[in-house]
Amino acid sequence: MKIKIESLEQIHEVARQFIAEIGDHSVFALYGKMGAGKTTFIKAVCEELGVTDVINSPTFAIVNEYRSDTTGELIYHFDFYRIKKLEEVYDMGYEDYFYSGALCFIEWPELVEELLPGDAVKVTIEEIEDGTRELRVMSYE
Repeated sequence: MKIKIESLEQIHEVARQFIAEIGDHSVFALYGKMGAGKTTFIKAVCEELGVTDVINSPTFAIVNEYRSDTTGELIYHFDFYRIKKLEEVYDMGYEDYFYSGALCFIEWPELVEELLPGDAVKVTIEEIEDGTRELRVMSYE
C-alpha cells in the first residue's frame, strides 16, 4: 500500500485508510528521517482509534501506553531513538509488549530490528521534495 499525503489536513483520512488495511497485524515499525512525520502519523492513528489522551512521542520514556476510549483497546507507542544498546530493550521487557496482541507502533525500529516479531509490518514515511509525504506499508514476511 502506498499513500501520498498532500497536507497535514489529510492525515486523519490517511490514518483511517491505514486502520482499514491493518488486518490482524499488531506490530508496526515506522521508518523515516527525523521530522518525516512518524509521531504525527501515529498520533492521527491513535485519535482515529478513539484515544482521547494527550499523544506525544515517548522519546524519554521509551514507551507510552494509550487506551481507546471507544473500544478499550490497548496501544503502545515506542520511540527507540535514545537506545544505546539492546540490553536496555531487554531490560524493559520488550517481549511483554511486542507479543501482547496490543497494537504497537515503533519509531526508530532500525535500532531494535533484530527483536521485531517476524510478522511486524514495515511502514515508511518519506518527505518528498515538494513537501508532501509518501506512506508505504509492507510486511516483513
